[in-house]
Amino acid sequence: MIAFLQRWVVNTVAVLVAANIVSGIRYDSLTGLFVASLMLGVLNAFLRPVMLLVSLPLVVFSFGFFALVINGLLLYLVGQLVKGFHVQGFHAAFWGALIVSLVSLAVNALVGRSRPAQGQGPRRAGGGQGGSGPVIDV
Repeated sequence: MIAFLQRWVVNTVAVLVAANIVSGIRYDSLTGLFVASLMLGVLNAFLRPVMLLVSLPLVVFSFGFFALVINGLLLYLVGQLVKGFHVQGFHAAFWGALIVSLVSLAVNALVGRSRPAQGQGPRRAGGGQGGSGPVIDV
């Protein structure tokens, strides 16, 4: 639950920064901002993988650049679905998605992920004493 809340806060900060930088993205209230960031997270979790799979040849051919187009489409869709959050066209959505990606990357690098305590990570074959066996994740 904590990891979900952390991702939601990071996503909300990223959308807030994008709304303040890109002139075509705005929100009416903090509630609209929170709902939009939650909706963007849900769409990124469920719809984005399907879109990436369907457009995989374009993503590979463009060296991953088309993934930014998909992110822009999802941000534009959020602007259409969430009342109180507005995205004025694909141009604003594309630049907003780029800023959301960069800010999320930076904030996640600063916050970091919670790591398991010493000795509580995945066990390795050979008793975990530096054995040469394969990693066994349970």
